[in-house]
Parts: sequence; structure tokens; C-alpha cells
Amino acid sequence: MAAAGAGYLDILRARHAARLLVGTLVGRLPNATAAIAIVLFVRAEGGTYSLAGALAAAYGVANAVGQPVLGRLVDLYGQPRVQLPAALAAALAMTAFALTGTGPAALAWTAVAAAGLFTPPLEGGLRALWPSVLPREEQVHTAYAMDAVAQEVMFTVGPLLVTVCVSVWSAQAALVVLNVLGVLGALSVVVSPPSRAWRSAPREAHWLGALRSPGLLALLGAFLFVGIALGSITVAAVSYADGHGGDAVYGWLMAALGLGALAGGAVYGARQWAGVPERRLRVLVALLAVCYLPLMLRPGAVAMVLLTVVSGVFLAPCIACAFIIVDRHAPRGTVTEAFSWLVTTFTVGASVGTGVAGPVVQAGGTLWGFAVPGAAGAVSLLVLLATGRVLTAPAGRAVVAASSENDPNRAAEPRFSPGDRA
Repeated sequence: MAAAGAGYLDILRARHAARLLVGTLVGRLPNATAAIAIVLFVRAEGGTYSLAGALAAAYGVANAVGQPVLGRLVDLYGQPRVQLPAALAAALAMTAFALTGTGPAALAWTAVAAAGLFTPPLEGGLRALWPSVLPREEQVHTAYAMDAVAQEVMFTVGPLLVTVCVSVWSAQAALVVLNVLGVLGALSVVVSPPSRAWRSAPREAHWLGALRSPGLLALLGAFLFVGIALGSITVAAVSYADGHGGDAVYGWLMAALGLGALAGGAVYGARQWAGVPERRLRVLVALLAVCYLPLMLRPGAVAMVLLTVVSGVFLAPCIACAFIIVDRHAPRGTVTEAFSWLVTTFTVGASVGTGVAGPVVQAGGTLWGFAVPGAAGAVSLLVLLATGRVLTAPAGRAVVAASSENDPNRAAEPRFSPGDRA
């Protein structure tokens, strides 16, 4: 763990690195907290839980559509010209929702959908910037692991910020404050020298953009089921908590899942891994699926919390490894769009997982609810195995390096071959 801390500190000491990471995390707060903030606001307005869930779902669907579209625009026109206007548009839409409430239904639906659609792709943008900020390939890989860990922190801290704002001020104020913070975070990123200097490599005009890569499509197919696994746990955990202590136990289970991911990501990023990442991802996904299975035992609350910690250990390593594979397979000039597709696919998978787990729990109980994540993890592994030839980077294909993709002068740079350490 000491080695992991030293590696992360080396990255944060690099010029602009801490600013970009913190700015991105703050900029993504509105997205990370949207579901709970919308639900609390609709409840405060006297709306039903059905309306709250539907509006939160509308935000999620719009966000899934907007991320790859805005990611392509970033690749075409640069980060400042897309990220900041998108952040402002999303904040204005959510502020309009906060000020008008749920009364004018058409306005509420339009505002929430617009807020989701214009959420800036800061997550994909940060991953496109890492190779231009960090001088060595192994540092970029460690940064990807740190990025995955930081996401878990954000998704833990974000809901707490919402509840604090609601307690101190109101649900309406929470929506406005979090979106103001989001704009400030995006502004911090886009005015930084790396963001202003970054240019995507010249791209071949193609309507499919990043999706014309067979390797990327295979990865997205696998990660759809990783998302399903994660989404289904949140529903199965509610059913378990209902019989073992209620909301307090549910909160501990969700915190344990995040703690496991934090620990796993920290350890994974502590060292450099030999071999190609595609093969390593298969091992990580297999371990992820296996660690979901003990949840079906449904022991007492304390033991269940410990099992949930274990179930989350390999999530962040899977995500960090996927980041490297995305960069290996993204067609030239589509790196931000490719990362955005991974975010969208994972989000859609989590939504599908919650939708699938509900009827499964209703029909078969908690046991079968916890069978869903293990089954989804197994399907993800099967997708990776079935597409092994497609996923393997062709000879001479580059892995992450400081290259023309992140070089404003678009000069040719040495790359690493698939046989090198990744």
C-alpha cells in the first residue's frame, strides 16, 4: 500500500495533474448526484416516487445519449469549445427545473432531459489528457487506476453532499449548488494549459466514429454486463436489508461495495502488470464474477457486509484495465468519444441491471436477486472469451503513450508494441 501511495503521489506532483483530477471530479458532481438530488427535490415538491423515478430515468437516458455525441464533438473541436458550453447548458437546465418545480410537467421533463443531454464528457476528456500530462507510460496506467478509485470516492461523497445541502438549506438549493460547483469544476479543467493545448489526432470521416472498431465493440459488449452486475446488486441489497435491519444495513452494504472497489483499485495501481491488458481483463472479470457468488449465501448482516467488500474488490481494477484497452482500440482521432462510449455502456448496463433484478427478486426472492450479478459477470467473461481474436490488438498497434493523439503539433512519437509491459 505504501508503494501504491508513492505512485499516486508521484502522479499528483506532476504539473497540472492534481488540478485536472480534482476539477474533473468536482465537474462531475452534478452527474454523480443527479438521481438522488432529483428524487429528493420531487419529494419535497409533493410529487410521487413514480414521478421522481421517471424523471431520474429521463436524466439517465439523456445522459447516455449525450456523452458519446459530446465526446465526438470534443475530438473534433477541442475541449474548451465543447466542455464549458455543455456544462453551462446542463447547469442552466437543472436550475430551471429547480426554480419551476414539477408543476409545468412539460417544462420539468424538458429541463431534466436537457440537463442529462448536455452533461459534459469530463471523464473521457481527463483520460485523453493523461498521456500529455504524465511523461511515462507506466504513470498513465497508474493514473487510470487512480481515476477509477477517485470515481468510487466521488460516488460515495456526492450523495453525502446532497443530503447535507438538503439538511442545511433545501432540496432546491442542493440542485442549484451542485450544478454551480459542476460549472466551476469544468471551468478549472478547460482553462488549464493541457486542456487548451490538447488536439485530437486527424480522424477518418466515418459516421460510426469510435464504434467502427471491432475491439471497442467487443469491450463495450462485455462491460454492458459488468454494469448489469453492479446495478442488480443495488436492488438485491435492498431486499436483503429489508429482512436484516432496514435502511442502515443497506447503507453499510453500499459503503462496503465502494470500500472494496477502493481497496482493489489502490492495490491494482500499485504495480505495473506484464502482458497485454486484454488477457488481464479476462482474469479480472472472472475473479469479479466469482466474488459475486458468495453473496448468495446471505449470512448475517456483519458477515454480509464483509462479503460485499470482497465482491467489490475487482471492480475498479476491471475499469482501470478497460481504460487501457479503450485507448488501444479507439480509431485515430476518436479517443474522447471512445471513452465516453464506455461510460455510456456501463451506465446503461447498471440501469438494465436494476430493471432486471426487480422482477427477479419479486419472483424468486433475495437468493435469486444475488444470482443476477454472478450470472452477468459470467456472461461478460464469455463475451471476452468469444471475442478474444477481435480484442487482441494487431501487431504494431499502440498502447497508451504520449503520442500524436495528445500532441498539439501532431508530431509522430514512438509507441509501445503489444508485447511490451501494459
